[in-house]
Amino acid sequence: MFRQMRRIKQLLTPEKSVAVLNRCSNGVMACLGDDGYPYAVPLNYVYHAGKIYFHSAKEGHKIDAILKHPKVSFAVVDEDTIVSEEYTSYFRSVIVFGKARIVEGSERLEAFRALVEKYSGDRPEEEKEEKIDACDRAYIVAIDIEHMTGKEAKEYALGKN
Repeated sequence: MFRQMRRIKQLLTPEKSVAVLNRCSNGVMACLGDDGYPYAVPLNYVYHAGKIYFHSAKEGHKIDAILKHPKVSFAVVDEDTIVSEEYTSYFRSVIVFGKARIVEGSERLEAFRALVEKYSGDRPEEEKEEKIDACDRAYIVAIDIEHMTGKEAKEYALGKN
């Protein structure tokens, strides 16, 4: 169903791909938008319990697209260092494919708690809890991952050998 990566020697292990997802703070979700046009939107997210979670307004292009066509892809770039003398960049990235859905109940609370923890830094715990308790204006959306591929520059891959 999903294509095998062409440059297999540059493939990241599943563990390294997860490490990239944990390190990054934003990515781009692509979905099918209005009139069949692709719609790619930058998001803050958290990788938690084997899923991608993000928050969203309850109305708008993103939610309309997800509700109509839940199949999405989500990409993050962990590193992208320009190496001018080689006319290239050394990179590390991950792309996931899955289905997006609005989460509710205990999953919503757990995912929202993970998002707050990731983006709150050293804020006081009671302040974090207030944010979690007070937030009912946003949806929490999960991407249930069906396929994940990580890739790194060949120079990084060669360095492993």
